[in-house]
Amino acid sequence: MNDVHAVYGLMVEFASTDDLLDGCCTTRDAGFKKIDAFSPAPIHGLTEAIGYQGKGWIAKTVFIGGLLGALTGFGLQAWTSAVAYPLNIGGRPYVSWPAFIPITFEMTILVAVLAAVFGMLAWNKLPQPYHPVFNVQRFKLASSDRFFLVVESIDAKFDRDQTRTFLEGLDNAVGVYDVEY
Repeated sequence: MNDVHAVYGLMVEFASTDDLLDGCCTTRDAGFKKIDAFSPAPIHGLTEAIGYQGKGWIAKTVFIGGLLGALTGFGLQAWTSAVAYPLNIGGRPYVSWPAFIPITFEMTILVAVLAAVFGMLAWNKLPQPYHPVFNVQRFKLASSDRFFLVVESIDAKFDRDQTRTFLEGLDNAVGVYDVEY
């Protein structure tokens, strides 16, 4: 593991989607885990090719947000009607939960949606106006007609020289570039 943190990783360029998919599968099968792919348009099967497996974090984030919203909505109404400003009208109970359902429901939806939006931004590390791949001059072609695969230096199998040799040996690789911080 020589100079692991001297570069962000190594980038290989491809001319077509099929070449990128083949390169991703070959790289993943070689044991690399920290890889990412960039293309000008969505490619069916690319997430599977790079070995991405969804972690289910968004469902947990939304559930926790909804639960907090429901507890907040119900708790605020119960506290207000029973503690802060109790009114005994016609012998009704202070905490009349059927009357609290609409606000509790609305708070559940509101906080769940906010948790989804801000959770997505946080988990995806957005906004991210700078990324080390922008330092590679050829990467500007990723928005028009080229396809790129990056192997990050934090990968356990990453060795700069061996990884470069491996990436240069991929079928139809146009070029291999250092991605510097």
